[in-house]
Amino acid sequence: MKIKNAVVLVTGANRGIGLAFTRELLARGARKVYAGAREPSSVAQAGVQPLRLDVTKPEEVAAAAALASDVTLVINNAGIAQPGGFLAPDSEAVARRIFETNFFSVLRVSKAFAPALKQNGGGALLNVLSVASWVNGGELAAYAASKSAAWSLTNALRSELAGQATQVLALHMAYVDTDLTRGIDVPKTSPGDIVRRALDGLESGLEEVLADDVTLQVKQGMTAARPTYLPQPA
Repeated sequence: MKIKNAVVLVTGANRGIGLAFTRELLARGARKVYAGAREPSSVAQAGVQPLRLDVTKPEEVAAAAALASDVTLVINNAGIAQPGGFLAPDSEAVARRIFETNFFSVLRVSKAFAPALKQNGGGALLNVLSVASWVNGGELAAYAASKSAAWSLTNALRSELAGQATQVLALHMAYVDTDLTRGIDVPKTSPGDIVRRALDGLESGLEEVLADDVTLQVKQGMTAARPTYLPQPA
């Protein structure tokens, strides 16, 4: 999948990783970039086409698919998080809210745009996931579980869309310097670095990008004698 002359939809495009995607796509010569956001007026990036898109609302997803029927690349970036474990009093409500955005909306958008991708030659689907797809220490329990589910969804979509020649890429990374991680005192990677590695991988035909050292170490440790998804000795 080449970015030059591509027509791209980015969900959650008004800030953070989504905003970084729109900037890098334009820099690489994308012909058109639809910047999806709940409130189109919040999209400040010049050169993009703001698109009203609350991914949790089926009617807005359907309207976006009808309007942006020329897409060749869909980037499922919109996501939310909330601290807390599964034993917290409100954990069921929190999990349902997070899964609605991080899992069901990825499914909803992917289904809605799959016919357009097929019509336009196959194109690609890029799902923004996380190192939390593989590890869950309970600090962001529902978020991590939703990303695990979205990883499984991505793997299934890769198989289901293979027949229409749609490339499906899973993007995994650890902490990124965005509003989502504000207040968390850990090393963070810049959104621009994550996006450049993601698009480099996409253009190289990859199916998975591990966008930082932490993610690479975690993935490599999945088959260790004590795998990285289990609590590690102090």
